[in-house]
Amino acid sequence: MAALRRPAPAAPGVPQRTLTRTLALRHLERDGIVTLTVYAEVPPRVEYELTELGEGLRATVRAFTQWLTDHHGEIEAARARHDNA
Repeated sequence: MAALRRPAPAAPGVPQRTLTRTLALRHLERDGIVTLTVYAEVPPRVEYELTELGEGLRATVRAFTQWLTDHHGEIEAARARHDNA
């Protein structure tokens, strides 16, 4: 994991958060959840789109997101208890 935290030599000045998101998207692309389209433009532009397989996750992700919203207070309280232990 430490290697993921080091800035990539080919991408100086790119925030770690951006690199992490890109890595996650590349994993989803590899798994067949999204497709990547790269446009030869300046500045560079890419688009990710859900595949048919990825579309099958849409309802599950929405349900999970709603669950997180519904239980946000409980999650924050659990984090506080853990962090203060």
